[in-house]
Amino acid sequence: MTGIDECLVEAMTIPGALGVSLVDWTSGLTLGAAGEGPSGDHDAGAADATELARAVVQNPSFADPDSAGTLAEDVIVTSPGRYHLLRFVDAGFETGAFLYLRLDRDTANLAMARLRLRGIAERLVLV
Repeated sequence: MTGIDECLVEAMTIPGALGVSLVDWTSGLTLGAAGEGPSGDHDAGAADATELARAVVQNPSFADPDSAGTLAEDVIVTSPGRYHLLRFVDAGFETGAFLYLRLDRDTANLAMARLRLRGIAERLVLV
């Protein structure tokens, strides 16, 4: 079990990582951040990513019929120079949280980043 700061530091060791945030998806608040934020602002990036996370969580079109109401595993958005990876985590309280990892497309391996972020999310303890 690992705390927020340790998980964020570990996420920054993923090849191609530019920045990472832990975000409360009900409020859109940044709970922790490391590296650079989108356009230099982690809070603005968290607010934008929250809108995407809410759309996924609240829209039945994105639900896995076998998941019995559990949150999506990963959300991946690509842009010309970046991968944006959202990984939902079990927050252990009424609200939900997700890790928002931004990767450089030229240096990142998306499949490896997903595996590494999954492991980090599984060890994350929110207190």
